[in-house]
Amino acid sequence: MADTLKTPRGTAGTSAATNWHRRSARRDGRGIRTLRVRTSAVLVGAVVLAVLVVPLLVPLDRQAVDLAAKLQAPSAAHPFGTDDVGRDLLLRCVYGLRVSLLVGVVAALAATVIGTAVGALAGALGGWADRGVMRVVDLFSSVPHLLLGIFIVAMFRPGVWPVVISVALTHWLSTARIVRAEVLSLRSRPYIDAAVSGGASRRRVAVRHLLPGVLPQAGLAAVLMVPHAIWHESALSFLGLGLPAHEASLGNMVNGARSSLLAGDWWPTLFPGLFIIVPTLAIAGLAGAWRERINPRRRSELML
Repeated sequence: MADTLKTPRGTAGTSAATNWHRRSARRDGRGIRTLRVRTSAVLVGAVVLAVLVVPLLVPLDRQAVDLAAKLQAPSAAHPFGTDDVGRDLLLRCVYGLRVSLLVGVVAALAATVIGTAVGALAGALGGWADRGVMRVVDLFSSVPHLLLGIFIVAMFRPGVWPVVISVALTHWLSTARIVRAEVLSLRSRPYIDAAVSGGASRRRVAVRHLLPGVLPQAGLAAVLMVPHAIWHESALSFLGLGLPAHEASLGNMVNGARSSLLAGDWWPTLFPGLFIIVPTLAIAGLAGAWRERINPRRRSELML
């Protein structure tokens, strides 16, 4: 009987090795996530610092056209080179990124407010009101965002605020769905039933209990929406429907550099493109860390 209860020596060694590998894999995973979050935070901080400080030191109107210096390759005087009319690409990329961040943040906040209001209203009312609101959301979702954005921008003159309106009116749908689902989940909680049984009005339940419960998800949706808005603004400007062509915009810069790229001058296209890609990835990385903190059981994906 004693022999049958003995654990084989090889089995114990294999179990210890398996546990060690699992702990090592968890440490490696945490290390990679920590590195990703720190890198994203440093990049976002550098972007915010650049868009705030550089315009104070070097006004854009001092960046005059200099045809004698056009399409110069990156050098010590011009780290990103110059464009087809001799303007410094680094300075124009910073100004273009400032416009993209302005559009992204303002449009994301506006879309989040709209989506939160619609989703909370649908989830709180329920019944036919919920079904009617969600059918409207499905109707708007069936139209591609970019196509609907082009239609909205085409009704205004080119500028920053038409782009903001376009992005806000096309990106609130996902937030409305998230908030509605969260409200429906909260409505089944015991403390909500207790508040209703205690005589609390619908308005009081919504303001005191439901709205605070959905704010973390709404805030996360707003952060995740900023990269979408930046890409949307860049796409509209690239198509000539966003900002006027003479204003510094990353989409305008990429559009204007197409002929230079065909001629073999790569820097007027590469650096504005990196100024679109890198900040959006950094913001999405921070948003992914926030999502893991809100719901640790689900690994985050970059929603770009």
